[in-house]
Amino acid sequence: MKVFYRAEQAARNTGAFAPSADKPRLVMADWLKQGLISRLDILSFEPVSREDFKLAHDSSFVDGVLDLIRPNGFSNRDAEVAASLPYTTGSLLAAARYALKHKTSVCSPTSGFHHAHYDQPEGFCTFNGLMVVALKLKREGLVNRVAIIDCDVHYGDGTDDLICHHKIDWIQHYTLGRHFHDRDGVGKDAKHFLTWLYKAIADCQDADLVIYQAGADPHINDPLGGVLTELEMVQRDHAVFAGFRDRPLVWNLAGGYQRDAEGGIKPVLKLHRNTLSALQAVELGHP
Repeated sequence: MKVFYRAEQAARNTGAFAPSADKPRLVMADWLKQGLISRLDILSFEPVSREDFKLAHDSSFVDGVLDLIRPNGFSNRDAEVAASLPYTTGSLLAAARYALKHKTSVCSPTSGFHHAHYDQPEGFCTFNGLMVVALKLKREGLVNRVAIIDCDVHYGDGTDDLICHHKIDWIQHYTLGRHFHDRDGVGKDAKHFLTWLYKAIADCQDADLVIYQAGADPHINDPLGGVLTELEMVQRDHAVFAGFRDRPLVWNLAGGYQRDAEGGIKPVLKLHRNTLSALQAVELGHP
């Protein structure tokens, strides 16, 4: 499996509750330490441009954030965060292009997309890389239909806002957070959630590209989540990867807010390892 990563896509010390800005660096270090990937699996890429962001977002909003005049999704004007933004979306775009070319699943170890609206950031999300990538690939003639299966625990309201603003009818958007808000809602053994997920997978079979947000925050112990057990999240990941095996799919990290006793994110890193292992199991033909 290929991973599109550059050190520039991580930003430290945002001062925010969410670790998402620095999570690419932490996840990559963990995967390498655990031997889940090698350095040969890591591919470089080019950052996106301001004009690429403006395919989805208001021009003055984009310039304001990148010029440190307007706050980013972390409610600050941190230069390191602003500098990382072209690389987070650049990672997702490069991974998507690779997936389309090779008809395979590819990882972009990124977060912080789906709450970003047309002209404002929200919820640790500054620019909606999901939509920037879809619009860029559509303009390049590489896709006709794109599916976004968003299994972050929170509603992808920014994605819906951009689909509505641009009057898009060629993106299928399925977002867990619009339907499931507590353990009762997902049903015993996650029956209701899995029914929803399998329908989303079936409905998206005609998509040229699937973008999968494999969030760690649905986990039952996440302070902002609390809907799925670890085993159910493995079922989630396996279902998506098996449902689009040998098809163009790019996945990212999305949210995850658990902390360990030392203040690190070891529980989140474990869940992201599980996602990677689920993909590897599917690729090896394991049930």
